[in-house]
Amino acid sequence: MKIFLIGALSAASMYFAQTYPVSAIPETLKKNANIVVRKDFTTVQINKIDEIKYQYNKVTTVLNKDGDNKAVAYIPYDKGNSISDVKVTIYDDSGKKIKSYSKSDFGDFANNNQGVFYSDNRVLVFNYTPIQYPYTIDFSYQISDKNTIFIPDFVPFFSTNTSLEEGELKIINTSGIELRTKIYPSTYNYASVVESGSGNEKTYSYKNVSAIDDVSLIPQPVKILPKVSFALAKFNLAGKQGSLNNWTDFGTWYYNNLVEPVAVSTPAIKAEIAALKLEGSVEDKVKKIYQYMQTKTRYIFVGLGIGGWLPMLPEEVDKKGYGDCKGLTNYMKILLDEAGIPSHYCVINSSPSQVSFDPEFPKMGGNHAILMVPTEKGNIWLENTSQQIAFNHLGYSTTDRNVLSVKKNGIELINTPVYTADQNKEKQVLKVKVGDDNSISGEGNFYYTGSQYDYTLGFTGLNPKEKNDALRNSLDVLNFEKVEMKNFVNDKDKAFITYDIDFKASNFAKKAGNSLIFRAVPIYNNTIYKTEESRELPFEIRQSFEDEYEINFTIPKGYKIDEAPEDINLKSEFGYYNLSFVKNGEEIKVKRKVQVNKGMYTKEKYNEYVGFRKKIINMDNSKILITKI
Repeated sequence: MKIFLIGALSAASMYFAQTYPVSAIPETLKKNANIVVRKDFTTVQINKIDEIKYQYNKVTTVLNKDGDNKAVAYIPYDKGNSISDVKVTIYDDSGKKIKSYSKSDFGDFANNNQGVFYSDNRVLVFNYTPIQYPYTIDFSYQISDKNTIFIPDFVPFFSTNTSLEEGELKIINTSGIELRTKIYPSTYNYASVVESGSGNEKTYSYKNVSAIDDVSLIPQPVKILPKVSFALAKFNLAGKQGSLNNWTDFGTWYYNNLVEPVAVSTPAIKAEIAALKLEGSVEDKVKKIYQYMQTKTRYIFVGLGIGGWLPMLPEEVDKKGYGDCKGLTNYMKILLDEAGIPSHYCVINSSPSQVSFDPEFPKMGGNHAILMVPTEKGNIWLENTSQQIAFNHLGYSTTDRNVLSVKKNGIELINTPVYTADQNKEKQVLKVKVGDDNSISGEGNFYYTGSQYDYTLGFTGLNPKEKNDALRNSLDVLNFEKVEMKNFVNDKDKAFITYDIDFKASNFAKKAGNSLIFRAVPIYNNTIYKTEESRELPFEIRQSFEDEYEINFTIPKGYKIDEAPEDINLKSEFGYYNLSFVKNGEEIKVKRKVQVNKGMYTKEKYNEYVGFRKKIINMDNSKILITKI
């Protein structure tokens, strides 16, 4: 042990003796980069089931102000950690030292950006205000931990516009416990990991990994880069020891230590369920309990108990009316228990891009908890942190991936629902009067389901004025003189949002002699799609969706419909587009339907996709010509 520490400190001293002129960075690593990680060295020493030590040394060159937030020196910790040898040194672009700092220069904060009522999780943060660019920050520290269940994955970096010159992780296991390891190569050959060493001492390294540019539809770096995962066959978490050889053993431990101890009801909870007078099907009962739970709770982060992974007791949630995802999910589970309805606590990776657990490599993970209720008609999924979200609806950050469903006899990996395009739907029905002063006025009905329901949920917490302002901003392709949202409904039984609008917009049509010309599709997507001749990586459409519009135009008295476009049908592997026109006296009905298919597509197809979207934009810009009689 003493030998390790002496060696670690000597290595750290060697790093500090180096300088890092920006001129030494290869141009290939500067391309598309806001920061260049010059060195990222980690040594992990596993001494026993409840003792692990980390030594970190990271040197980052910040090329511009957009890189400042990515180079912040911080140390997450909890009360069981011991932190030492904290040092930060700042260099200018030539590698000349500007100033050194120590642990006393760090601020100490709760480790949650949403605000915390209760938490053992803390973070030390060093805030540096640069006086010039580029600059380099050399940051090192050591930390010991009694929790050995979390050994971080080794990846080149986590964010776009970051490149890596040299990364190395050395892991020394003298605990006598098997350390399971799995290397996940880059699916796209973007970088490779080199493994060396043998026995109880292994080293993994990356070199010269170029930045992933934050271009249109780029997948998350975790889907592009290689990684190495680690898990001890036996572990400790806050004094609770267990085995992690398979999902069954780990699931049993998880249930016995993190689920069952807080599966405690109270007379008050029993009385609340009895007062609901439940009847009908299992689905009816679950819905009534869920919506009752929503009315009396709200989300707040809590990070206490067994490394922050133990849910709050249901009694606390019931009395205080708040909890985090763990506490609220466990509370909902106990409410269902009181109604005689079994359910399963589930751990999931919540993120916009689908990330699943590896069935072949059990390890602790996930960042969110939800509840699953099995029924004869299928699983009911409950997101318990939102007061507004609909029953049996999961948002886009938790669909189409697997969960760890924790049961008494182990963990089962179960897939969450995948929403099809017609389940992720927007429907518009507009009645539009065209004025001979180039204006339009009218009314419309909007309807949203699936992921498009998720995007619209933000309206629910707004007052009428805020709703109108948000609507005006979202439909800014029209030059509104007025717009008003009415009859807003968030249907929490069937997971849809609908509302009506009244509007008037000026300068919609253009005069051409005795004629008026106007767009066939008034509300449209004005995203600019650009081709990329040298795109290096695939693109990801994360959600399928379908938009269906019906626009009923009434033209001014004394005008006739002179020209309307021909019907249009477009098909592609990326989806389809239909636009049709029906004339009837002084009215013309426009129907538009577009579907886009989710998927991970090769880089070679990106320009084809851009072409598909540009064609849709061009066809949305089809014009109708009316002329004075």
